Order: sequence, then C-alpha cells, then structure tokens
Amino acid sequence: MSSISPPLPVEIIRSPRRKKTVQARVTNGTIVVRVPDGLSAAEETRLVDSIVQKMVRKIGTGDVDLTTRAQRLSERFGLPEPASIAWSDRQSTRWGSCTAPQGSIRISSRLATVPDFVLDFVIIHELAHLRVAGHGSDFQELVQRYPQAERATGYLMALSHHPDPQPAEA
Repeated sequence: MSSISPPLPVEIIRSPRRKKTVQARVTNGTIVVRVPDGLSAAEETRLVDSIVQKMVRKIGTGDVDLTTRAQRLSERFGLPEPASIAWSDRQSTRWGSCTAPQGSIRISSRLATVPDFVLDFVIIHELAHLRVAGHGSDFQELVQRYPQAERATGYLMALSHHPDPQPAEA
C-alpha cells in the first residue's frame, strides 16, 4: 500500500470461501480486509490498496463538520449559506457539486485528506454557485476573494494526476 498511509493498522485475511469480492471494516482499531485466497500478490496489493484508501477517506470525512465550515466560510466571504452540505462517495470526477435551486452542496470524499485550504476553496467554489450558475467573470470574482485560491487550484490540478491523495500538512 503505497499511496496513503492508513491511520490504523491493516490486517489482511485471505478467505478460500470468498471468490471475487473484497471487504473492509474497522474492528478493534484495525482495518480488517478480507480478500479471496489465491489472488496474485500484485492483484491482492491493488485491491487492498484501493479498499484501504476508501476506508481512510471514510474515516477522514467523520472528522470534518462541513455544515459549520460552510457557514463560517459563507459569513467570512459574503456568500450564500447552503441549505445542506454533505460528503459524497459518488463523485469520482468532480471535487464538488451544487444544486442551486435546492441549495444543496456535495463534496467529494476524495478530499477528506487534503489540507484545509484546499477543502475550503472547494466549498467556497460551490457556495459561489449558489449565487452564480456559470464560471464567468462574476463567479470568478466571488471565488478569487479567497486568498489561497490560486494555491488551492494548483493543488487540485496536481491531485487530478494522482487521484489518491496522501495526507498533507496545511
């Protein structure tokens, strides 16, 4: 497992009864991964790495109160407050999305381990969509109020080439 260091130890259990699926859960402070017995070492590593990364993101999302964070950013940057904001495990190509008529925002759980300034930027981007639908100059003016917008944009561009982020210091 090379792309992220899990916050908990990982135990792999090979099961002759398991044919295709991989399962992970946290048990007694350990990420327990059950894999089919007889996988090649490379395939086992790939499957375990993938499911552990998902578990790390899931664990990381529990540490962030998106509602409070969005309210704070909304007040600080003069943006609308969302009716709801939540993590999404279903966003594999977007960092966030906004349904403006309902005031709902979803943030990709892939961002659970990024530095705070990057997560804040994505939230601000989505909050700006509550006021402006497109990405034109009015929208850019709102987003560029965030002092670290350029830095966060660069981080996200780099992350797009390496989709499984390592935890980083802000």
